[in-house]
Amino acid sequence: MVLVRRVGVYGVLRDSGRVLIVLERGAGSEFWSLPGGSVAHAEHPERAVVRVVAEQTGLTVTVGRLRVVAADVTNLAEGDVSLHTDRLLFEVSVQGGTLRDDGVEARWVTPEEAAGLPLTPFSAELLGLPVTPLPAGAQPSAEPLPPSHPDRRLRFGAYGLVTDPAGRVLLTQIADGYPGAGKWHLPGGGTDHGEQPTTGLLRELVEEGGQVGRVVKLLGVDNLHNPAALGPEGRPLDWHGVRVIYRVLVDVPTDAVVTESAGGSTARAGWFTVAETADLPLSGIAASAIGQLGR
Repeated sequence: MVLVRRVGVYGVLRDSGRVLIVLERGAGSEFWSLPGGSVAHAEHPERAVVRVVAEQTGLTVTVGRLRVVAADVTNLAEGDVSLHTDRLLFEVSVQGGTLRDDGVEARWVTPEEAAGLPLTPFSAELLGLPVTPLPAGAQPSAEPLPPSHPDRRLRFGAYGLVTDPAGRVLLTQIADGYPGAGKWHLPGGGTDHGEQPTTGLLRELVEEGGQVGRVVKLLGVDNLHNPAALGPEGRPLDWHGVRVIYRVLVDVPTDAVVTESAGGSTARAGWFTVAETADLPLSGIAASAIGQLGR
């Protein structure tokens, strides 16, 4: 089976208690969904949601907070593909435009009306409605699979702004041979196929810092595009990283110890006061996240 990953972005548009949904056609079936679609290579997820909402609805929107991040896997019979999709749901507000094909391809519905329509499972879940599995063999969208490219990489990761009861911050140092070597970084990393973002983050927290934590808040999303990243592969690769950031608490901190197998991307880990982090060479995502403390 071929394992394929993609990142999808979706917008929740509300108006007087109603939500906007769009019609999706695929594999001989029709389903209703929140407006959205795949992130293009190197595209920031916030820009992507503005683009796909406009393409599907004709509306111009501005992006608010990131509400939910979730993953799901669909097994596609054609090509024997296991498709893992990381889905980011944003609150968005209408700023202009005219709704395209109102009532045909897109419509405003109340939650009660939405519950009576065939919804994609992730849309039903994100709207808090009962989830009905798709019929066997049904593919909810005709959107093509992400194109493969020998020198392009998409990496979806989950990272944590991790603190203990004393207010110290847990950071990990990037090992030699990896982009950003020597910098202090947020704990976290790429998620595995079929793994939820928070599950992957808590796993990485144990591997990279030897800590058991609990996720308390979704902070936002960071986008990284490096068209010539040089890492263990030995040749420059066009990397696109979509990185969601969570607030994580470690209630019973211990000495920070890297427990992952030797040769990993983490050289060491440590607890630091916020004042001490000012003297460290920080990765961009770490500096940005630490700056949110106290807000």
